[in-house]
Amino acid sequence: MVRAIRTGNPRTRRGIALLRQIHGLAITAVLLLASFAATAQRVEGDRARAEGIYATEVRVNGQGEAERNGAFARALAQVLGKLSGDRSVASRPGVGQELRQARTYVEGYDYRQDEGLGPTGAPSFNTMLVVRFDEEAVNDLIATLGIPIWPQPRPKPVLWLAIDDGSGPRLVGLPQVNAARPALNRAVERGYKLGLPAGNAAEQAAVGAIWRGDSAAVARASARYSPPMQLIGKLYRDATAGWKADWTFVDAGKVLANWSQTGADARQLMASGADGAADALMKRYAKRAPTGEPGAYRVTFAGVDSSDDFIRLAAYLQKLSVVRRATPVRATPQGLEYELDLVSGLPGLHRLLGRDGVVDVLEGLEGQPPVYRLR
Repeated sequence: MVRAIRTGNPRTRRGIALLRQIHGLAITAVLLLASFAATAQRVEGDRARAEGIYATEVRVNGQGEAERNGAFARALAQVLGKLSGDRSVASRPGVGQELRQARTYVEGYDYRQDEGLGPTGAPSFNTMLVVRFDEEAVNDLIATLGIPIWPQPRPKPVLWLAIDDGSGPRLVGLPQVNAARPALNRAVERGYKLGLPAGNAAEQAAVGAIWRGDSAAVARASARYSPPMQLIGKLYRDATAGWKADWTFVDAGKVLANWSQTGADARQLMASGADGAADALMKRYAKRAPTGEPGAYRVTFAGVDSSDDFIRLAAYLQKLSVVRRATPVRATPQGLEYELDLVSGLPGLHRLLGRDGVVDVLEGLEGQPPVYRLR
């Protein structure tokens, strides 16, 4: 079309110049919009990431409410695991009931689309739900259920890992950080971080100490790093299982744990090292909140004046996460006496009663069971 226009006419030449100018401005505008869109995507990607110990990410199959609520439960279990250091925290008494209402602890959430390659090499997409929990509410839940807490700031042990794939053992230092990524990532999932030695020539000599299990020599090689904690591992080929890993965790020169594992997946065995270190650290440093002792307690409920009141009270006690079992014992002039089998004693019970507003805590008589009034 442009070639058909006669350019000898000045007016025509000015028209063509104007068209070219407009075309150039349009291209510039498109490029600016694309740049803005790309920037917006990067900002969104940066925002939709779990930051801090009270946030986590879980994979979901969709963005529906039922899928999201199930993901909230998995996410809360992960956060409780990071806070306590206990990977089986979801099986603790009372935790399952709170996981079923995990959405009440959520402060905010976002979705993120992760692109990768599937087994066939074709692009695959995973939808991640990034959940941020209310710190105060989660801390209150932990105190209510008497879950031990692994205090912060957390230590950053040094991972001294030697790998022998058949060509001789070699130390994994900072230059080989990707080789240790399964252990480093699992440590973050468990709520702490692992460091790596620089991997200089002097530290490479520590491979011999790692291989013969001389944890004291490794500790001396690690003296320049802080804190004085070492996760020492050797990973090597195993004729039967494929791979074997031997681990030792040392804290200030004291061996806290030794363990070995075999398997076909070397990456999984590396991750197990981070798990073992987290278990050892939790066992040594996790502290239980100052709540009451678990056990059976006699209490009295006033205001139970009808069968409807009794049914309402029984249903309420049954749903409380701190109550393992609630057994009515007898009627007294003060009210209906119950025996409650509690996960974390009366302080934990009082926390939930104060939160729900269904039962008021009354002043009881000295030496008598605590008295509560059903609203």
